[in-house]
Amino acid sequence: MAMGLCLCCVPMRGFAAASLSLKDVGNGLFIREAPHEEATRANSGGIANIGFIIGRDSVLVIDPGGSLADGQWLLSEIRNRTSKPIRHVVMTHVHPDHCLGAAAFAEERPDFVGHHALRSALDARGSYYRQRLVEIVGSENVGGIVYPTREIEDVAEVDLGDRIIRFTAHGTAHTDCDLSMFDTSTGTLFPADLLFVDRVPSLDGSLPGWLIEAERLKGVGAARAVPGHGPAMVDFGPAVAKQVRYLTALRDETRKAIAQGIAIDEASRTVAAGEGEGWVLFDDYNGRNVIQAYKELEWE
Repeated sequence: MAMGLCLCCVPMRGFAAASLSLKDVGNGLFIREAPHEEATRANSGGIANIGFIIGRDSVLVIDPGGSLADGQWLLSEIRNRTSKPIRHVVMTHVHPDHCLGAAAFAEERPDFVGHHALRSALDARGSYYRQRLVEIVGSENVGGIVYPTREIEDVAEVDLGDRIIRFTAHGTAHTDCDLSMFDTSTGTLFPADLLFVDRVPSLDGSLPGWLIEAERLKGVGAARAVPGHGPAMVDFGPAVAKQVRYLTALRDETRKAIAQGIAIDEASRTVAAGEGEGWVLFDDYNGRNVIQAYKELEWE
């Protein structure tokens, strides 16, 4: 999710992640289905779907969470289930709800896996994201910025023990550093924030690029997927089709507004305004998406 930084709700005390439960979706895969909220003191930034895969030999973490506290919660959940070494912590992109929990795993000494552009994205935004998070959840709940130690240039694989996980570094789409995963053993796709379900997508990269990468994800042939936001597991085909409909409407209506000479402020209030059915937080994000799309598409 683009938190740009959308960490702007009323702060509350406590940590809500502990009240959320991991879903055992089978075959050693556990997912925390996050609420459709912005980061607050109450949830400690735990607003993205995160989880882990337990292989025969080791554990792979699917995004380490949105804060040190969120990551510590996830680590404790892993240790409640297995003592196997955590050898890979995947940071699917730069947004804080997906990567700012990484410091909780430092003592495990894993490979921190990320897109080859993640390092530069963290250089550009990491300090700002961290400071904003401190203001919201408190310094005691925020760790340091963790950089990838293994950077994926294109496609790469790791073996958790008779369980191959394939990484794909995508072109600019949701962000400029999106990494997806595919579990070859179960046919499960982990598109992270390349797939939003129920919660409206947030654009922080390239709108045409996102549509291109959606087609690339379809080519994987996965029947089911774990979205970055939404249910713990979904049927991939219908889910990505709904998102593509919204992104296509956003693109086409933005292009039309530009062609008609409609100013960006007015466009942000009118473009794709009729696409809100079935999308949580639509009124909060659609206007931002229009502005991002307008700035990109006016140069076509």
